[in-house]
This record gives sequence, structure tokens and C-alpha cells, in this order.
Amino acid sequence: MQDQSISIAIVDDHTLFRSGLASLLEEFDEINITFEAVNGLDLQAKMNNNQQVQLVLMDINMPVMDGFAATKWVKTNHPDVHVLALSMLEDEKAIIGMLKAGAGGYMLKESTPSDLLTAIKVIVDKGFYVNELVSGRLLVALKDDQKPVFSARELTFLQYCSTELTYKEIADLMFVSPRTVDNYRESLFAKLNIKSRTGLVVYGIKNNLITI
Repeated sequence: MQDQSISIAIVDDHTLFRSGLASLLEEFDEINITFEAVNGLDLQAKMNNNQQVQLVLMDINMPVMDGFAATKWVKTNHPDVHVLALSMLEDEKAIIGMLKAGAGGYMLKESTPSDLLTAIKVIVDKGFYVNELVSGRLLVALKDDQKPVFSARELTFLQYCSTELTYKEIADLMFVSPRTVDNYRESLFAKLNIKSRTGLVVYGIKNNLITI
């Protein structure tokens, strides 16, 4: 995918993890660690002096400026720079929040270095990376040339899925029964071959079906 090395910035407030990750990634010829930062504010200062950065590995929970705010700043001020979110937990709200902020992918910190390298290469090459967080099936759906057809109600439901509303609250807002909302969800799952709410939101963002 990439013939030249990929310039990476690592943003994490835990020094041992950040330094350890940098050391692991430097073992790969494809990776060049440009700088490390302890939070979003530190990232801002260093990004202005390192315009060659192609991708930021972004922790989510940090003091001073967290990953959500830092990702929004990166995508506003450096729209060509990719952001790959890193987290200890597979938290649905965090995943959706980072994707809505502009991150192109999400990896667990327990991932292997080789898996992380794959994610970095894919996101730099394709602009987007998803893995088991959407059961692995979303990639197939995204590559499918046959675009599925959605009803207006399904699109409304999809928009609500990107919020923190429960399915019961979505049903109330749509003036339908919870069972009807279940039908919308199952219909979208079937059409897109996706098995999670997070997967639906990822698809919606990727295909500009969700207004952020």
C-alpha cells in the first residue's frame, strides 16, 4: 500500500504506554515516529512544527484536552491527517464519539503490533479502518458496489443511532412502538450484513447518511 515510511504521532498521557508503543512501532520499516505528545494541547503545539505527520494515534481519555476535542482540532486544522483512536475499552459511546469527531478508525490498546500496523496502513491508504468492532462484516458492505435502498424511516432511525438515546427513547421520538424500532434495526442489520449499533453508525458516517 505504502512504498515510503508513514509518519506517525502518538498522543497518550501514559508515558510507559506511549514510549513502549513507539518502541514497538519503530521496529517496522514502514513506520516513522515523528513525535509523541501527552495530550491534545501538546499535540497542537507539536503539529504546527511537524507538518509531515500523516497519522495520529490518539488516546481518548487524557487531561487538559481529550481525544475527542483533539481529533476535532486535527480534522479542522489538518484535514489530510488521519486519526486512529486507541482505547483500553471497547466502549460503544467512545467509538461512536471518536468516529463522529473525525477519527478514521478505532483500535484496542491490547491489539498486537502487527494488527496495529495493518490498521495504520489501511487507514492511510483507504482513509478508513474497521475491524472486529463491527464483526468484521462492514468491510464487505463498504466494498459492495450495489448500494442498498433505505426507507425514510430507516434513515431517521439511523440518525438517532448516532446519539446516546436508548432504543426505547428513539421509539418515543419516532412515535412508534419499541417493536417497530426493533424492526428498523433488524432490517438495517440484514441489508448491510452488520450486527451492532456501532456498525450501523460507522456505515452511516462513511456513506454520509448521518448528519454530524
